[in-house]
Amino acid sequence: MLRECKIFVAKTAGFCFGVDRAVKIVYNMLDSRNNVVTLGPIIHNPNVVSDLKAKGVFPKELSEVREGDTVVIRSHGVAAQVYEELKDKGVDIIDATCPFVSRIHKIASERSEAGYIILIAGDADHPEVQGIRGHCSGESYVFGSCQDFENLVKEHDFSSKKVAILAQTTYNRNVWSDCQKLFERYLPEAVVFDTICNATQERQKEAAEMAAKADVMVIVGGLHSSNTLKLKAVCSEFCDKCYLVEDADGLRNCDIDLRGANFIGISAGASTPAYIIKEVQQTMSEMLNNVDEEFNFEEELEKTLKKIHIGMKVEGVVTDINNGEVAVDIGTKHTGYIPASEFSDDPTVKPEDVVKVGDTLDLIVLKTNDQEGIVTLSKKKVDAVLGFQKIVEASEAGTVLEGTVTNVIKGGVLVSYNGVKVFVPATHAAPRRDFDLNELLKQTVRFKILEVNEAKQRAVGSIRAVAREERAAAQAKFFETAQIGSEVEGTVKSITDYGVFVDLGGVDGLVRRMDLSWKRIKHPSDVVSVGDKITVKIKDIDDETKKVSLIYKKDSENPWEIFKANYEVGQTVKATVVSITSFGAFAQIIDGIDGLIHISQIANQRVNNVSDILSVGQEVECKITEIDADKKRISLSIRALLPDDAEPADDEADDVVEETTEDSAE
Repeated sequence: MLRECKIFVAKTAGFCFGVDRAVKIVYNMLDSRNNVVTLGPIIHNPNVVSDLKAKGVFPKELSEVREGDTVVIRSHGVAAQVYEELKDKGVDIIDATCPFVSRIHKIASERSEAGYIILIAGDADHPEVQGIRGHCSGESYVFGSCQDFENLVKEHDFSSKKVAILAQTTYNRNVWSDCQKLFERYLPEAVVFDTICNATQERQKEAAEMAAKADVMVIVGGLHSSNTLKLKAVCSEFCDKCYLVEDADGLRNCDIDLRGANFIGISAGASTPAYIIKEVQQTMSEMLNNVDEEFNFEEELEKTLKKIHIGMKVEGVVTDINNGEVAVDIGTKHTGYIPASEFSDDPTVKPEDVVKVGDTLDLIVLKTNDQEGIVTLSKKKVDAVLGFQKIVEASEAGTVLEGTVTNVIKGGVLVSYNGVKVFVPATHAAPRRDFDLNELLKQTVRFKILEVNEAKQRAVGSIRAVAREERAAAQAKFFETAQIGSEVEGTVKSITDYGVFVDLGGVDGLVRRMDLSWKRIKHPSDVVSVGDKITVKIKDIDDETKKVSLIYKKDSENPWEIFKANYEVGQTVKATVVSITSFGAFAQIIDGIDGLIHISQIANQRVNNVSDILSVGQEVECKITEIDADKKRISLSIRALLPDDAEPADDEADDVVEETTEDSAE
C-alpha cells in the first residue's frame, strides 16, 4: 500500500492577484446590481462559471450585450475598440482587467503611436493577446516560440524600423529566456519589455522545482486555460508522470498511475479556486489508500495481447508525428499508425498543427497486420460520427454552421464540417444563376442544414439561406440608421450605361451617371470598376420601394466652386476649343467648365464661318467678359485682347444668338 506517500501542494497554486480580483468584483456586485453579465467567461474555470450562472451571471459575447446590462470586463482585458462599442450600447462598464495586463495595454498603445512595430510573445488566439493587439494603432505580430520569432524576422524586414517586444503575462519563462538571445541577435535595437507576471513566474518556478522531486505531478485547472497548459508543459520537462485535471472528478477519471510513488506534487493554474485544489488533495489521499502496490505481470501482459478487429473503436496515445503520419500506442502488442489521409477530412490540416506527442485520440481500426504487428487506424471516421451528431443538432436548432468547400460536383458543392461532407445543391450555393461554383472551392462558407438522413449519414445544406437571412438583417439595420446626406462605404457591384450599382452591405444603391463625376465621361466604367471600394453620399431614400440614390462626386471637386474661387471677370485665360457651333465656339477653361466665345468676339473683322478661324483642340487666349453664376454661363472674348487698328466688325449685322447651351458642369 502507498500509505507512506507524501502529498505536497505548491504555495503559489491557485488564483493569482488579477483573477482573484476579477472574481471578487463579480461576486460583490450580485446583491447591488441587476443584469450583471461578463464579457466572455470571467476565468477559464467551468466550476466558477457554472456557480455564477446559478446565481444569474451569464457570460455574453459583445453582440449579445444589451442596453441596461452591467458588463464586467474580465482580467484578460479587451481591445480599445470594445470599450467604445460598449459605450455606444449604453451599458454600465465594470473594468476588472488585471493591472498587469492594463500596463501592457498602455505600453502597446504608447509605443505603437510612437511608430513602433509591436511583437508579442504569446498565443495569438488567447483573449489577452487579442486584447493587447487591440491597443496597437500600427503593425503588430505574435510569435509563440523561438522558431516562430525567427520565421517572423526572416519574413519581415524589421532591421530599419523601430520595434518593441512584449510578452503575454502567462508566457513560459524558460521560452522567453531563450527568445531573448534571439532578440539580441536579430533585433539588437529593439526595446524589450519583460511583461510576464511575477506570479506566473513564481508559480512556474516552484512547480518546476517540485516536479523535479516528485514521482507524480498533478496540475489542477481548466483544460483549455493557457496558463494551466503552460504550467503542465513546464512540469512535464521534469516529471514523466504529469497529469492535468479540472477538479476532483477529473482526478478520479484520469487513470492516474500511483504505483511506486513516494512524493506527489500538486500545483494549480491562476484560474483555479482554493476549494477545488483542496478537493483534489483530499481525493488524492483517498485514492492512495485504495492503491495496491503489487504489480500483476500476467494481467498487464494479457492487456498487450488483447484481440482487436476491423471497425473496433480504440484509444491511442500519440507517440510520434512524422511526414503527416501519426504513430500511436493503443495498449496492445501492435504499433498503431494513422495515415495522413485518415487523420482529417480536410486535406489542408497538418497533424503536427492539431496534436502533439502525449495526446489521447479516439480511433477506429481500419486494418490489422498481426505478422508485422501493425494496425492502421482512422481518426477522421470518428470525427465524422461526432460531426454528424452536431449536424443533427444544428438541423433541429436551426444553427448556422461554418465549413470549407472541398469539392464541386454535378449539381452542387460539398462542404466539409467536422469530418462530414454536407451536400449543398447549386440553387442553394450560388448567389446568382450565372455564378461559377468553382469560385467557392476551398472557401470558408456559412450554411444551414435543410435535410438530414441519419440512416444514410447524409445531410443537405444551404449557403443562400444564411446569406438571405444576413442580407435581410443588414437591410433592416441599414434603413433604421441611414440618413439622407450621410456618407457610407460600399462595393461597386455592377456598371451600366446609365450608372453604377453599389452594394452597401445588404442594400444596393444606384449612382446615376450625372452623379458620378463633375467631368465629361464617355461611360461610367471610366470612373470606377466592379469590385472597387468607394465612399458615397446618400442622395435620396424611397421608403416605399426601398430604392437608394447615391452621389459619388465630391462637393469639394465641384468645378464651378473651383472656378469661382480662382477666376473673375476681366481675367485673361488660356482655353481649349471643345466644340464649334454656327454662333460661336465653346472653350474649356478647366475640367468641367466651358465658356462661349461668341462669333462676334472671335476677331476684329466680320466672321462668317467660325471654323475658318477656330478648330477643336486649338488653345486660345481670351478674356472673361461675363460670369452668370446662377445660369452657370461664362462669356469669353478673343477680340477683347486684339489691337484696335483692324477693321471694326459689323456687330449690328450679326445675328445675336440668345440661346446657348449650358456648359457640362450644369
